[in-house]
Amino acid sequence: MPWVDQTGQDTWRVRYRRADGTIASIAGFPDEAAANNYIDDMETDKRRGKWIDPTGGQTTVAEWAGDWIDALDIDRRTEDNYRSFLKVHVLPRWGTTALADITNSKVRSWEKKLRQSGLADSTVASIMKCFSLLLSDAADETLIDANPIRNRRRGRRRRTQRRPRQVWAEPGEVLAVSDQIALCYGPGGAILATTAGWTGARWGELVGLQRPNLHLYDDNTGKIVVDPDIGALHEPGSGSMFLGPPKTEASVRDISLPPFLVMLLRAHLDSHDHSHVFVTPQSELHRRSNFGRRAFRPAADGNTRKVNPRVRLRAVKPGLKFHGLRHSHKTWVIDDGIPEIAQALRLGHVLQDKVQETYSHVADAVEQRLLESLQTRWEKAVAGSTTPAEQCAWRYVAA
Repeated sequence: MPWVDQTGQDTWRVRYRRADGTIASIAGFPDEAAANNYIDDMETDKRRGKWIDPTGGQTTVAEWAGDWIDALDIDRRTEDNYRSFLKVHVLPRWGTTALADITNSKVRSWEKKLRQSGLADSTVASIMKCFSLLLSDAADETLIDANPIRNRRRGRRRRTQRRPRQVWAEPGEVLAVSDQIALCYGPGGAILATTAGWTGARWGELVGLQRPNLHLYDDNTGKIVVDPDIGALHEPGSGSMFLGPPKTEASVRDISLPPFLVMLLRAHLDSHDHSHVFVTPQSELHRRSNFGRRAFRPAADGNTRKVNPRVRLRAVKPGLKFHGLRHSHKTWVIDDGIPEIAQALRLGHVLQDKVQETYSHVADAVEQRLLESLQTRWEKAVAGSTTPAEQCAWRYVAA
């Protein structure tokens, strides 16, 4: 039961016992009657389940954030992202601020500054989502009465920026990029890029691929198995890497391989003894940024402006990214008339038409036609290649 104390000649306070046994107080009442009226309101709100302990709102964002992030039951990638958002953006601005002192207008002003700092809209949206979740959970714990962040109702309408169209490449261009990767980085990198182009697999799915999940058979058939638990290598930041689930549930799949790729990968496995299929020339796990900087970007864009490079490379497909190989694969199978359900299953996509997704099946004949078209694209690319023979030994085994 709360009680009243006089703290000065004209000031009173309400004292009460918290659920954990500690005693808290609310000061600033001008007389005993006002303090007792507050107690009456407090008791009424408690019976209705609407009373919020005002001292809880004095908890700072930094004090709450530690307990909050440790209690979240989310996948490791998301947790690492949230920890990064808190450390880099949220706590430097809001760490010493009491939860009760946060207002929607202050948060929206901060959001505007984040956008003006040059951060991508998607990054700012992710930061705001993290902060909003933190405040919503604080409200659920009755530290504050409600999340102060509200949806926008006014202000200048931002135009939705069109995402730039992904650069894709023809098979001959992918082969030429791979040839140049072999020159400037090593044959393993060339086979990695080629596998991406002719399977449509994601970066994380390939660099996370382990030997037991690559099946190569004597009749030159084979498949990549994207495991539901360790089917992708993740790089959440801070230099850490770990094996975990692929991007979506639909990403769990088997990717069949054309004959040339089976032969390429068999020879590749004989070249090293690492447990992962694709590793760096130093037998370490690949990092996306390192591979892009050292291998893929020079091979696609060329290095004609670089002074005295170790290997001079021509521009093959400027702007092509590793993920563009996945778009290239999608473009090829569309051009070859492969049914949409077969494309979706191969790439790990979810069809919008749930009925088609549920009742469509990929017949063996369709799968065989897909592999034959990919094999033909490889053979034509090799036949049309202008790379000197001594510079493309990495692909002779499959030519």
